[in-house]
Amino acid sequence: MSDPFFQQPLFTQPLFELATAQAVFASLQSRAQAQGLSLRSPPPEPTTCCGRGCNGCVWEGFYAAATYWRDEALLVLDSA
Repeated sequence: MSDPFFQQPLFTQPLFELATAQAVFASLQSRAQAQGLSLRSPPPEPTTCCGRGCNGCVWEGFYAAATYWRDEALLVLDSA
């Protein structure tokens, strides 16, 4: 990924906050649309968290899926 756009921390560090994940989703979807590309839908936000900080919380799965989605989107955009 030689484009400096892709070297921003937003695209190189693990995702662990909802606002950051949403910003990544919006940014990459906008960039794909501008290039005439379509990306698969990002993972949906969890709706079943109990808020007790469980080991294996649904949010951990969401952030893992969001990071995977971001990495896959970056590959699509970089190969275009």
